[in-house]
Formats: sequence, structure tokens, C-alpha cells
Amino acid sequence: MSMSNVLVTGGAGYIGSHCVRQLLGQGWRAVVLDDFSTGFKDLLISDEWVEGSTLDKRRVKQILRDYDISAVMHFAACAYVGESVENPEKYYENNVQGTLRLLSAMREEGVNQFIFSSSCATYGVPNQLPLTEDHPLNPVNPYGFTKRVVEQMLADFSVAYDLNYVSLRYFNAAGADPGGQLGECHDPETHLIPLILQVATGERENITVFGTDYDTKDGTCVRDYIHINDIGKAHLLALKYLQGGGTSDVFNIGTEVGNTVREVILACEKVTGKSITMVVGERRPGDPPALVASAEKIRRILKWEPEYTDLESIVETAWAWEQKRTQVLSETAG
Repeated sequence: MSMSNVLVTGGAGYIGSHCVRQLLGQGWRAVVLDDFSTGFKDLLISDEWVEGSTLDKRRVKQILRDYDISAVMHFAACAYVGESVENPEKYYENNVQGTLRLLSAMREEGVNQFIFSSSCATYGVPNQLPLTEDHPLNPVNPYGFTKRVVEQMLADFSVAYDLNYVSLRYFNAAGADPGGQLGECHDPETHLIPLILQVATGERENITVFGTDYDTKDGTCVRDYIHINDIGKAHLLALKYLQGGGTSDVFNIGTEVGNTVREVILACEKVTGKSITMVVGERRPGDPPALVASAEKIRRILKWEPEYTDLESIVETAWAWEQKRTQVLSETAG
């Protein structure tokens, strides 16, 4: 199988940068397009990158031509649930209109392989667990709905324009590159594991747990945490699948194992050797008690198997990165 030139939108972000590292490591040419609104130039792994937005169709078309792109991995999206409720216009413009312009540019330039960074937020509140790909899609916030709209867009483009795509619905991305080159860095940070670890470093005083009275084994929400490298592996397998003639499809990425918020805090305490101060807050509207993936389909069709199968090993990589990130920040401040 020949290695193609891949455009990675949002390739300076958390998930995109890890995927770029894996692409380059396996011999692909990865070209990054990022506007750095949430990504960081320090997380750029590829030497080939363009500063810009998917909303700029003319620039996207030029990149597709100049770099002879044959496949696109699309990570460029706004991804804060709360912000999407407060400012839905931003989400519809960037996530929906930006993707539409990207797909339009691809169609006009004859690029027809597309891998989409979707989300379990498309499901909304689950009817049953584990969540399979044929579960009804009833997102409960604008962020999840924009992902749902793009998935429908992909299905329609596939029929009308012969677009070949894979949509990957992530559950809770976590962890960091074990080599220490990359890790999670958001501003503001909203993901549970780095927030807990920032209590361990002293950057935060405590971690707020939103609700302790759910119908779960310890009253806190259950989520399926998947290591960032295993997410990257799924993208490369999806690319190989499309290059090998695979038909358009949708896959969950998850471990099929759920951990409660309390269990995540305990794992962080064990890995760091630090005591984590927990503050109980009110439930957040729309937070499902539990979200756990069925990964049967991706295992069966893409032959994907996660390398990181326990929570502590995921936390260990996140902790190594968090200590490095804190040191870098303190040096910058000094």
C-alpha cells in the first residue's frame, strides 16, 4: 500500500498532533492546517504546516493542490460543550460551515478520502449501554448536534459525490504521548484527568465533582477513557481501510470499560502519590450518568485493539506530561 499525503486539519491540537506523530512515524506525509485558536505551535510535529482555517475555501484548495493531498483527517472543531450552549453561532460556523467548505474544496480538487473526528456527544443520553453505532442520535447540546449534522453531511456527500469517509466517535480521550513529546493542553482546561493532576501539581486547589447522587456504583458519573495513542491508531487503521477500498462507515472508539469520577481521582492519587481535594458541586444539565462504548465493530472491521487497557497506565502518561507542562509554564513565567 502506497503512503499518501494527508492533510490534517487541527493538527496542532491535542488529538490532531498525536495523530500527526503517528502518521509521520509510519511513513505518511502529514501537512497541518491550523488557525491556532485552540492549537499550539509547540505541538506542531510536522515541518509542513499552514496557518489558516477550513472556512477559507480558497486556501484549502491551494493546499490540496500544492501538497498533492489524497486524504484528509479533520480535527479542526470547537469542542467545549458549555461554550456551545452560550455561543452556538461560533459552533455552527466553525464546525458545520467550516466542514462544508472543506468538503466542497475536496470535491472540486478530486480528493475523496475523509476521516472525521466525531464524538459520543452525538448520542445524547443513552437508552442502553454499551453504546453501539446504531444507537439513536439525539444530541443534547449544540456541540453534539454540530457533529451529528456533519455526519449527515458526510453520508449525503458519499451518495452524491462518491466521498469515501470514516467517522470516528470518540469517547473520553485521555493520556499523553509516552515519549513526553506531546500531551494535553487546553485553555481553559475542561477534561477531568488533567484537572485532577493540576491539583496534584499545586496549580489548582481542588477538583469539583458535578453530582454524587447518580445511579452508579459510587454516585458519580461513569465515562469510558481511551488513550490518545489508541485514538491515533484508529485513525491510521481507518486511513488504511479507505485506501484498501473500504466503504464509508462509522465507528466508536472506546475501551468498553467505564470508570467513575471517584475512581479516576483514586487512580490519580495512586499514580502521583498526592492527596486530591474534592469539592462536590451540583449536577450539570444534560450530563448522562454513564457513557460506555461498544467497540465490537471497530475491532471486527478495522482490527483495532487498544494498547492501554487500564486507567492507571493512561494516568501515568498524563502525569508525566503534566509535570513537564507545569515546568515549561513556570520557566516561561519566570
